[in-house]
Amino acid sequence: MKFAVIGGTGLIGSRVVENLNAAGHQAVPHSLSTGVDVITGQGLEAAVAGADVVVNLTNSPTFDDASPAFFRTSMDNLLAASRKGGVGHVVILSIVGVDKVPGLDYYRAKVLQEEVLKAGPIPYSIVRATQFMEFMDATLSMTADGDTIRLPRTPVQPIAAADVAGVVAEVAAGSPVNGVVNIAGPDVYPLDELGRLTLTAKGDGRRVVTDDTAGLFAAADGDVLTAPADARIAPTHYTDWLS
Repeated sequence: MKFAVIGGTGLIGSRVVENLNAAGHQAVPHSLSTGVDVITGQGLEAAVAGADVVVNLTNSPTFDDASPAFFRTSMDNLLAASRKGGVGHVVILSIVGVDKVPGLDYYRAKVLQEEVLKAGPIPYSIVRATQFMEFMDATLSMTADGDTIRLPRTPVQPIAAADVAGVVAEVAAGSPVNGVVNIAGPDVYPLDELGRLTLTAKGDGRRVVTDDTAGLFAAADGDVLTAPADARIAPTHYTDWLS
C-alpha cells in the first residue's frame, strides 16, 4: 500500500514511516521541510495524490486559542486534497480523554479536528494516546521556578512514542474503523509522583511541590487522562524507558 504521512519527519511520524516501510509498504514523509504546508495548501495535493492512506500527524505550533484555527484549516485542506487524490482512508492521532477537558484550548482544538474528520467524505480512524513519555521534560519545564517544580496530582498513564507509532502504523495499514482506537502505557502515576521519579532517575536535584492548580494538566478532573476500559495497553513501562 502507498501511504502519505503528513508530519512524517517528527517524533511519531518518522517512526510511523519506518514501521510502514519495514512492513513492505511505501510510506513517504511530508512536512514543511519537504515543501508541504497544510495551512496554505502548498504541495498538499501532490503529496497525497495516489496514496491509499493519508496519516496526518501535523500539530499546531501553539497550544493556545489559536490552535482551533490551525486544526480546522489543516483538516479542511487535507480532506479536500485527499478526496481529489482518491485517498480511501485518513488517520489522525489524538489524545485519550480529549473530549473531557473543556478547560484547555488545545484539547478543544483536537476535538474540533476529530469532528472535522468524522464529518468529512473519507473513511477514517482516530488513534487516541495518553501522554508521551518523551514529553515529561517539557511538562516539568512548564511550571519550573528555580529549584522548584509545581505539579498537580492528576493521574496520567504515560506511553512511549515508539509504542504509539507502532499502533498508528498498524491502524493505518488496516481497514478504517470509522471510530476511535485508545492506547495507553501500562502504569498510572499521579503527575507529581511521576515528576519526582523522573528527577531522581536523572540525578536532578530540583524538588517537586504538589500544587493541584499548576500547569496544563490541572484542568483535567479525576482520571480522564488515563486509559478507558477499551484501551489497548502498550508494553513499555516508564521506569524501563527512563533507564
